[in-house]
Amino acid sequence: MQTLMTLGEAEAKLAVDAAVTELNRRGKAATVAVGDSHGELIALYRMDGANLPSIVIAQNKVYTAARLRGFSGEIGRATFADNALMSYHGDDRYVGWDGGVPVVIDGTCVGAVAVSGLAGEEDLAIAEMAVSAIVAELIP
Repeated sequence: MQTLMTLGEAEAKLAVDAAVTELNRRGKAATVAVGDSHGELIALYRMDGANLPSIVIAQNKVYTAARLRGFSGEIGRATFADNALMSYHGDDRYVGWDGGVPVVIDGTCVGAVAVSGLAGEEDLAIAEMAVSAIVAELIP
């Protein structure tokens, strides 16, 4: 029997709250997605003013980060450096833009957080803050 450690709604709420607080502080609007260890959506929050494409992109960033157990942007850069397409990984939902961040606890990916709607560096920075909020709660 396998035991699976994965994010749940409490951790998703922590991540969304942390990301939205930072986005409000910056005066920006984006979409925040949180996924479980399989990259399946637990929470999606689109702020007023966030562009519509950010909805699907945030979902796909979180899916990519959790499924491939890595930062979506790093996976994209490595794939493109090999002159390959993201579909090379076998799933049309994988994206290579910055902003999808895995949540790793004791070496295990338990889910991911993604932000979409801003420049890649900003999406990434805010997603990392949201992941830090989860990790701070799970690792005392």
